[in-house]
Amino acid sequence: MQKIFVSCLFLLSSFACTAATHVVKSPDGKTVVTLCDDGGIVRYQVACDGKVMLEKSALGLHTDIDDFTSNLKLQKVDTASIDESYTMDRTKFSRIHYAAHQIVLVYTTQKNNEFSIVFQVSDNNIAYRYLIPRENKGDIKMVKVFSEESSFNLPSKSTSFLCPQITPMTGWENSKPSYEEEYTADAPLTTKSQFGVGYTFPCLFRVGNDGWVLVSETGVDSRYCASRLSDWSADKGYSIAFPQEGENNGVGSAFASFSLPGETPWRTITVGNTLKPIVETTIPFDVVKPFYNRKFDFNPGRYTWSWLIWQDNSINYDDQVKFIDLANKMGYEYVLVDGGWDENIGRKRMEELSGYAQSKGVHLMLWYNSNGAANNAPQTPRDIMDNSIARKKEMAWMQKIGVKGIKVDFFGGDKQETMKLYEDILSDANDYGLSVIFHGTTIPRGWERMYPNYVASEAALASENVYFTEHHAKKEGFEMTMYPFSRNAIGSFDWGGVIMNRYMSKDNKSRHPRYTSDIFELATAVTNQCSVNCVEVTPESMDTIPEFEKDFLKDIPTSWDETRFLAGYPTRYFCVARRYGEKWIVAGINGTDKAMKVQLSIPEFAGKNVLLYCDKERTKGQLVPDAELKRFKVARNGKVTVTLQPMGGIILK
Repeated sequence: MQKIFVSCLFLLSSFACTAATHVVKSPDGKTVVTLCDDGGIVRYQVACDGKVMLEKSALGLHTDIDDFTSNLKLQKVDTASIDESYTMDRTKFSRIHYAAHQIVLVYTTQKNNEFSIVFQVSDNNIAYRYLIPRENKGDIKMVKVFSEESSFNLPSKSTSFLCPQITPMTGWENSKPSYEEEYTADAPLTTKSQFGVGYTFPCLFRVGNDGWVLVSETGVDSRYCASRLSDWSADKGYSIAFPQEGENNGVGSAFASFSLPGETPWRTITVGNTLKPIVETTIPFDVVKPFYNRKFDFNPGRYTWSWLIWQDNSINYDDQVKFIDLANKMGYEYVLVDGGWDENIGRKRMEELSGYAQSKGVHLMLWYNSNGAANNAPQTPRDIMDNSIARKKEMAWMQKIGVKGIKVDFFGGDKQETMKLYEDILSDANDYGLSVIFHGTTIPRGWERMYPNYVASEAALASENVYFTEHHAKKEGFEMTMYPFSRNAIGSFDWGGVIMNRYMSKDNKSRHPRYTSDIFELATAVTNQCSVNCVEVTPESMDTIPEFEKDFLKDIPTSWDETRFLAGYPTRYFCVARRYGEKWIVAGINGTDKAMKVQLSIPEFAGKNVLLYCDKERTKGQLVPDAELKRFKVARNGKVTVTLQPMGGIILK
């Protein structure tokens, strides 16, 4: 339900300006956006709790029909309040209340072309976008947007937590950019990006001791390209940057185009004096709407995946039967069969395998290469998902044999051409009862709400890298305590496995080890939000873990009704409480090599007996500590002090 009513939101501001100034406050009055058109140039500033989070930042578009960045003349101002409630079933909250104040500033250019800037300000969150009407004069029915002036000018005392974008057609088999580069933590704003082409969304900043800012975008679909942030510049900070020409193997434009009337995606800014608003934000979903209704039920669940540890040789009928049997034993809903199944198993036997899985109460998900033109990745099936005729034929076959989902890998970048491919895959999959996971991919941008059969994306250095190199095995703690404040804050994240193997090999005895504790790994089933959660268990790993760990793995929740940030710092540690139904569960992970004591406030556990999954101290020569399960009574004030062992974790339930 949505109620909109006009309200006056204009106040005088200390924001230096010689022309009209407009101030929009959040419903609680703590998040403030000040807009000023000074000499025909429009800028905005953001404050939270009286502290400046963004200094004067630019607005506007460069298009083929006009320059909407300067010589602008304000024609009209509309204001409103928005109050909306909606439900979700695959994000961090199941019921969401969105209340915001909106301002629409209508401008004309020297050529007398009109466009609007829309800001919506909710508690700790800001979203803005541009609207271009179709005017009665002339014959202009479409627009090309070559670039945006949109910028984010952080105070100079700020530091950054960013993931660099990489140049196109690089990396393994020309499969990059794929949002899989390494984060840097607490870096000065002046630090140049690793590859000289800026940073992928989302972008996290610490504004000294004043607070935090998370910048991203939402509502990107087939009618616009996806964006990133440029390198920092002294005159205007970070700016919106469009895709690189070489992305998608050079196919498609690096700018955006749409018919008129039309609008851009939303640029989003989450601010807070603590990290709580960052972790708990729902702004990616608040300002978008579903594009279609579900034709089928797409159920959350857990899945096993042979490829993570057993790799390519496991994509055969007999090994997949082992993982189906394991999923059945664990009570899991799905098994993901990875690339090469069409050649190594074949479609006829895949029909038999799907039938066998269903006889065990399990459904298959199948891996696909996204296309054959964007990169040289050799894995099959190829040349299906990029062609509407082949794609629909394939999806009809999957529906017939009872497959419930697909994982599509190796996309070509962020061009509008690629955004259309994502949308086409999702829309067709909905028609055939298939949920969708994307890998080798961009971040989701409100897609959980826009496309109701969308599950999650990778879009980060995920679990396979723990297998590939000891470097990333050692950095797993750093990475997994970064993502809750960035990648996972803006959308569901398919990390690809609660890793239970002690060693990264099929025999669980060779290659490099896992450097995180068992409890760390179990806790990631909670700290990482994904409604279809991968659990890396194998017949070998199941023989090495205690029964109470197995019991926890069998009982991993699949969806959340409420999320509450408890404590943490990016790349160091993270503690969160999540509710499913009437039950609460608390999980924490330590990404450092030092033990730390953390006090948590959990009023729902006050005075109650709870289970504590924790790590013992390492004994001499131990790489991974032993785990233990304890029972204790929480104090009446709901305060709990826990010890997070190095690269370890805790769970309370």
